[in-house]
Amino acid sequence: MSNSNFSTIVTLSGISVEVIRKNIRSLRLVVHPPEGRVSLSAPAFVSDEDIRQMLISRLSWIKQKQAVLEQLPKPIKYQYVTGETHRYQSQTYSLRVIERQGKHALILKENEMQLYVKPNTRTQNKALVLDRWYRQQMERQIDALQRKWQPVIKKQVAHFTVKKMKTKWGSCNIIAKRISLALSLAKKPIECLEYVLVHEMVHLHERYHNANFYRLMDHYLPDWRARDEVLRRHQS
Repeated sequence: MSNSNFSTIVTLSGISVEVIRKNIRSLRLVVHPPEGRVSLSAPAFVSDEDIRQMLISRLSWIKQKQAVLEQLPKPIKYQYVTGETHRYQSQTYSLRVIERQGKHALILKENEMQLYVKPNTRTQNKALVLDRWYRQQMERQIDALQRKWQPVIKKQVAHFTVKKMKTKWGSCNIIAKRISLALSLAKKPIECLEYVLVHEMVHLHERYHNANFYRLMDHYLPDWRARDEVLRRHQS
């Protein structure tokens, strides 16, 4: 069977669904955040009529998921101009863009983020300066937290990575002992970063979110539920 994918659009009750034919064994229906776009990955051998009937049976589920997404705060489309507000560790800072020759930089000063860029720097490159600064702050904080928690949890992490993650705050490769943390945690309270880091380190003891996992979380970080609530409540 060919590995090439192809897609078509099926519309039901005003909802457009991208149907993607793949070399897979089962159907996978997804409502994508933030806008509620719907896609269905399907094996090549499933008929168009079977796909249509499946979608009809899941229409109420699709509408429910889209309704939930509609209520969520929409992501901010930053322009990286003077006067815009940005967050760091749950605090709000006013951005001031300062054009100059030389290396791009970001300096936090009192309640202001000072962004130094060359004249006519594109928006996407300004964004990269902020992302790099957020990453640097997080890497320093993670280093300190790692030194704090490895003797407590008694598990060694081979490597921490900070990266953009759309749907998770963190992930753990148990075999390689590598932990990834979401760059957006830089905008949350530092207690949230610590909570996610501990959560992922506990996975080195227990792979699954089962009773043993939560027993270990209660043991190592008794207030983790409160931190989880703060993490979900604070918006970027």
